[in-house]
Amino acid sequence: MTNLTRLLLLAAVLALAACGFHVRGSNPGDVTFAFKSLYLKAPGDSPFIRELRKTMKASKVNMVNTPDQAELVLEIVSEQATRQILSLTGAGRVQEYQLFYRVSLRAYDSEQNDWLPPDEISLSRILPWDDTQVLSKEQEAAGLNKDMRSDAVGQIVRRLNRAKPPTGKS
Repeated sequence: MTNLTRLLLLAAVLALAACGFHVRGSNPGDVTFAFKSLYLKAPGDSPFIRELRKTMKASKVNMVNTPDQAELVLEIVSEQATRQILSLTGAGRVQEYQLFYRVSLRAYDSEQNDWLPPDEISLSRILPWDDTQVLSKEQEAAGLNKDMRSDAVGQIVRRLNRAKPPTGKS
């Protein structure tokens, strides 16, 4: 590339950055929900639950302490992280693991009407393994699990964004 082309490319990137360009929906504060208050019913206090609470608060949702105070109850039925051997070397050593992360959830109002029917978010990542680098591979696995937790939180926020109260009863 010539210097002029590089300069024009740099100017275009700087112009986009200067005008405040960002991908729609990338800012949690921009999300609007059909409810104002949420009770998070969860089996424990895991890093996933803490990140979900933090994201909902950043989206200006009032997190309440009892289901009676909430317009919507988000129930995290289960959260599970597992690891499975994906492939072995000729010598019978692990070559790759597949990491799984599953979250089961549902959302309902005070009258038990489903806003989100029972559903499961299932994510997986592949982790190449090397027995000579166990510590670094365990850190890589922790990073992949953290990435899957963040992805699951994002998917829940998007689903809650689309959730609407049930219309009419049969």
